[in-house]
Amino acid sequence: MTQASGQAIAMIIYFVAMIVIGIWAYTRTQNLDDYMLGGRGLGPVVAALSAGASDMSGWLLMGLPGALYLSGIVEGWIAVGLTVGAWLNWKITAPRLRSYTQVANNSITLPSFLGNRLHDSSNALRIVAGLIIFVFFTFYVSSGMVAGGTFFESAFGMEYHLGMVLVAAVVVLYTLVGGFLAVSWTDLVQGLMMLAALVAVPVAGVFALGGPAAVAEGVREANPDFLSPFGGATFVGVISALAWGLGYFGQPHIVVRFMALRSPREAKSARRIGIGWMFLSVLGASGTAIIGIAANQKGAVKIGKEQAESVFILMGQDLFPVLLAGFMLAAILAAIMSTVSSQLLVTSSAVVEDIYKGIVKRKLSAMGGVNLGRTAVLAVALLAAGLAWLRTDSILNLVSFAWAGFGASFGPVVLLSLYWRKLTTKGALAGMVAGAVVVGVWGTFKWGGLYEIIPGFAACLACAWAVSKLTYKPNERIDAEFALAAKLAGASAEEINQHFGGATMSGTTIAYHNTES
Repeated sequence: MTQASGQAIAMIIYFVAMIVIGIWAYTRTQNLDDYMLGGRGLGPVVAALSAGASDMSGWLLMGLPGALYLSGIVEGWIAVGLTVGAWLNWKITAPRLRSYTQVANNSITLPSFLGNRLHDSSNALRIVAGLIIFVFFTFYVSSGMVAGGTFFESAFGMEYHLGMVLVAAVVVLYTLVGGFLAVSWTDLVQGLMMLAALVAVPVAGVFALGGPAAVAEGVREANPDFLSPFGGATFVGVISALAWGLGYFGQPHIVVRFMALRSPREAKSARRIGIGWMFLSVLGASGTAIIGIAANQKGAVKIGKEQAESVFILMGQDLFPVLLAGFMLAAILAAIMSTVSSQLLVTSSAVVEDIYKGIVKRKLSAMGGVNLGRTAVLAVALLAAGLAWLRTDSILNLVSFAWAGFGASFGPVVLLSLYWRKLTTKGALAGMVAGAVVVGVWGTFKWGGLYEIIPGFAACLACAWAVSKLTYKPNERIDAEFALAAKLAGASAEEINQHFGGATMSGTTIAYHNTES
């Protein structure tokens, strides 16, 4: 079997598996709540790996190993910040958000939660938040399509546009058909593929080079400072890298997994599974870079500096039989596609649930909402594909600070909405706008080399707090809901069902008398 045929077989198997999952999820989708949130039926394993896979994307298999390969372990501070941020997000945000979104009129998107939590009758909060998600995630989805086209171009010599269309078509197909369940279960498979590949490559590399001592010798010969965590680093650089963790609190495609858990109590199990997956994956990515340095130094694999981001691909192709090497490539594609599908679904949910319903204010039938959601998926995908077709640098440059934009616009508002009962609609709006503007301006001028999420997050937090203090008026219903959400933050699925009379799924509108019990 040739290398090309082995890789092609692996890709076909992978694509067919994703489509089959999409068809299975289609049979379990009856209404908009199922399509956008899976009927709040995700178990901790699926929720944890889905959140991890949709979060990490190709950065984990290409970006991080490439940065470490070029500069050493000092580049790993971002991974440290992300791991700590993810743990805090599961610990602080997940249980309370799961309970509060159900208490707050069974909200199924982040903007609808904020609107229902603050009783914003004008719908201004939902519309503004939905527009922020639509704009940023359209570019994010486009970036993923660019990555998919580039992947097929570099791995198979396929024409860029053909590879981009192939990736877009498969992702759109299973997202369009199966919705949230399809995205979550494909994320589970993709997350397992990523983990297996990231563990297998460095382990096989150690054996191929003759053991840990040989690896250490090769690394020392190539770069004596490679393993220094502060080699060439500045204080601002380390703080900026660690600050990436702040972004987690405001990422809509990640926190939606918290909302879809079967119960708030299962957030604890999901946290352990998710952080375990993340720790092993980051360790594997770091190990791939270390083994790559040693292998290149000893002449086992030729990896030039211009090929740094391909260190995982080159190691996989050299160390494994052709069919397994094909699955290593499929793992990279899985990382790209898992993020694209999650962002595509969140964008379509923002269009339907927040922008459309916020403006039109008309109730949709069960399947009417699903069909509109599918239409939005297709429309956003076509728009993103149009941008990706141009393959312009401006798209990729925007993605570099989109993480900061979401983290600074939504992060402080989400935390305040969960833990401070005096947050107001005007305060939330002021915070979101301030965070987005500061990130945009700071990211453009790069003042002091400080990552823009730090001043953006601070500006959002300060404005939301100050404006809320000025506009706060006591509201008994909001106070009752706040207290109930806190009370149910550790509830099991049985307790949730008992409290809400078993009506936890499928577009249920929760009566407010329940919040006063």
